[in-house]
Amino acid sequence: MYEEEFVNRLTKLRIQKGVSARDMSINLGQSESYINKIESNLALPSMSVFFYICEYFEITPAQFFDDEIKNPELMNKIIENMKHLNEEQLKHINNIIEDIKR
Repeated sequence: MYEEEFVNRLTKLRIQKGVSARDMSINLGQSESYINKIESNLALPSMSVFFYICEYFEITPAQFFDDEIKNPELMNKIIENMKHLNEEQLKHINNIIEDIKR
């Protein structure tokens, strides 16, 4: 059960990033078929490789497993950009988000 959730999340995040399983494998320093094997339920990453996967997506391990965050990499970029806004700008952004949610 957990393995399936892991595979589904990995695949979803990889597709959102717009990268092939082969390219991701190579970028992680693994064999060309590494991510494909994981996504085919033939292997699971070690803990250290899991941390590299999180770094690759620029997310925390907690964000990896939080499927309520639809695109954690984008969310982190938005939050980082918002740190540079003043209070009035943040209120405007919040109002826009509230309008979109309705």
